[in-house]
Amino acid sequence: MSRKLSWVLSLLVALTLVLAACGGNNQQSAAPTEAPPATEAPPAAEAPTEEPTAEEAPTVEETEAVTETEATTDTEAVTATEETTATEETTTTEETTATEGAAAPGGLSLPEIDPETPLGRALAGEFEGTTVTMFGPFTDEDAVKFDGTVAAFEEATGIDIQYEGSKEFETTISVRVDAGDPPDIADFPQPGLLSNLVSTGAVVDVSTFLNSEHLTSNYNQSWLDMAMMDGPDGEIMAGVWHRFNGKSLVWYPKDDFDAAGYTIPTTWDELMELTETIASDGDTPWCIGIESGTATGWPATDWMEEIMLRTTSLENYDAWTSGELHFSSPEVTHAAEVMAEIWQNEAYVYGGTGGIVSTFFGDSPTPMFDDPPKCWLHKQGNFITSFFPADAQAGVDYDFFYFPPIDEQYGKPFLVAGDIMAMFADRPEVEAVMEYFTYGDSVKAWLAAGGALSPHMDASLDWYGDDVERGIAELVQESTSVRFDGSDLMPGEVGSGSFWKGMTDWIAGTVDLPTALEEIDAAWPR
Repeated sequence: MSRKLSWVLSLLVALTLVLAACGGNNQQSAAPTEAPPATEAPPAAEAPTEEPTAEEAPTVEETEAVTETEATTDTEAVTATEETTATEETTTTEETTATEGAAAPGGLSLPEIDPETPLGRALAGEFEGTTVTMFGPFTDEDAVKFDGTVAAFEEATGIDIQYEGSKEFETTISVRVDAGDPPDIADFPQPGLLSNLVSTGAVVDVSTFLNSEHLTSNYNQSWLDMAMMDGPDGEIMAGVWHRFNGKSLVWYPKDDFDAAGYTIPTTWDELMELTETIASDGDTPWCIGIESGTATGWPATDWMEEIMLRTTSLENYDAWTSGELHFSSPEVTHAAEVMAEIWQNEAYVYGGTGGIVSTFFGDSPTPMFDDPPKCWLHKQGNFITSFFPADAQAGVDYDFFYFPPIDEQYGKPFLVAGDIMAMFADRPEVEAVMEYFTYGDSVKAWLAAGGALSPHMDASLDWYGDDVERGIAELVQESTSVRFDGSDLMPGEVGSGSFWKGMTDWIAGTVDLPTALEEIDAAWPR
């Protein structure tokens, strides 16, 4: 029962009894006694999902006024009345608790937590005064946002999370683990790197203490699948996903798009029809650029990953990213051929196919904001908005839609990049922090500040402070499957080496497609 509801009912009971006492000549005076507290209503059958708002809690002054009034009422009468009212309160509470929620310790937005779990024990204060060390790639503003998003947990549990960020995380974490000096928890933006450490036996299997029913209810199954990695004694759950960035997005100049009478495509055929319509109107449909210094070619690998997810099974995608399905296979070759329908059509790409390789990826959407637009469609992750003109307004000057499915049998997959938290020290307070990371509350403050998306089912869309990120999160919730950026799962020789180079050479026309795919395969460590 909310504190506000309890206070109101108590006040009504007190006022009713005062009026009854004044109106009856035969009412005997009773010595003033302090009224007993209202009978607590039993908990609702379902766990609450939200905490009550600050406005629901009565002020100190209001509480004291109620207590003073109740102290002058007849104790037996109050008790009898409260016994009658308790049933009504119980009914009301059971009807409202499931949606209204109950306050969590320290202002956390958590459901009812099993007190026997590590997180439940932490919330009971069992681990107060302990320290959990963390290491990851968050620096500068991102480090501040991370510290802010765990502050309420630290206050509620007394556990001190000491986070250290480094721009050299990928190199340093392996050195620290090899030297026997790992952090308690590490944040991996590249699951492939984590997989290497899992194979050595250095990573704790989180499935040994996390409730499987909770995990399956709070994550799309794809997230759990992506956390499974091979250890020396078999497959383990190597960590939990904390935040992510979405990639399966197409951006467009909304005001001009609407004025032209174009409609959002929901299938690949409709996307190709839109592409042809824009070209027939005398404009260039797509803005594409892959130049990125020593990383030139990576945007092309994203397109390949998107199309693989839409033209073959998840099993084949996973086999491809692990090296079991070769680039020269019919499945990967077909994905490249579908991609070529747009990329190698001179009329479809701003600057022509030759301009793709020389155009910096961050500059490629800029012509979309010209008046009139010089290109109309740009596929890229949500980070690309930081390269848009400073005065461009979301929902006015630009908007986005989901990169459509190609073969309906493969559903609506979503390509992501993100962070998986892995554990190196098996202590109860560390387990508590890891369990906390499986709830949306662990990233709530970051959602409000902007710059993150939550993979958790219990993360409310209302928590997002940015309308664009809220819209992307909604698309991901509607997706049928999720898979991580493929190149980040592959060995560095391929994912950030031959894959980038092979796609660049093919788009530039220096090699044909079969040669490019064979050269990518050749770099795979066997």
